[in-house]
Amino acid sequence: MFHRRHGYPAEDDILLCTVTSVQYNSVFCSLDEYDGKGGMIHISEVTAGRIKNIREYVSEGRKVVCKVLRVDKERGHIDLSLRRVTEGQRRDKNAALKQEQRAENIIDHIAKESKKDPAAFYAEVAPAILEHYEYLYLAFEDIVDDKFKLTETSLPAALAKKIEDTVRERIKPKSVTIEGVFSISTFAEGGVALVRDALIKGREAAAPADVRYLGAGSYKISVTAEEFKDAEKRLKAAVDAVEGSFKKSPATEVKFDRIEVEK
Repeated sequence: MFHRRHGYPAEDDILLCTVTSVQYNSVFCSLDEYDGKGGMIHISEVTAGRIKNIREYVSEGRKVVCKVLRVDKERGHIDLSLRRVTEGQRRDKNAALKQEQRAENIIDHIAKESKKDPAAFYAEVAPAILEHYEYLYLAFEDIVDDKFKLTETSLPAALAKKIEDTVRERIKPKSVTIEGVFSISTFAEGGVALVRDALIKGREAAAPADVRYLGAGSYKISVTAEEFKDAEKRLKAAVDAVEGSFKKSPATEVKFDRIEVEK
């Protein structure tokens, strides 16, 4: 990866590190996001409880996610911890770096199209973006959502537009899908038509939405939106429309069960 930070990390930062040396009571690591910076994990910060053999937990060359405990800039010392990193923090860090690699691949693609050295091209464009964001991928996500414009940075207009166009081609907007199931039973006259018309009204109220027959009087409705609140509002409109269609039909029972699925 090209992504690098300058200076020193702050206390409580979560960092990706590479184990460089394992000693009897300590582990030394290089900080992957900081050129030339290293840190130390005391044996007591490797894992909770007593350790008989530190190499059962770490080895040279292994990638580890650590938490910064202390930073002494004068002495150049950085104390790290493995055991204080939660599973959620470890997962989030790895996910962020994976997304950043994806963003760098976009920069690499543009560099090759422009017949430029990828590393040099990254150094040319990244600073203007990282003035506003911690990671490139965060900027790219906002570009897709029309919340950030590269044309308003210090990058040349033509280059900014080329990057924006490529980002929009390769990254789709985030979305959330909410799904629910209608269970409808009716003994009313013309019941089939009543159910059909009610579901059409529900689909139109939540448009765009998808309604599918599951069998045995069950119908699944799916609503997709960029924001959860919008999907929630539209799904409620669909439920109200379907239930409202049967208010004058006492011989009909309508039940709705909902599940949420992230897309």
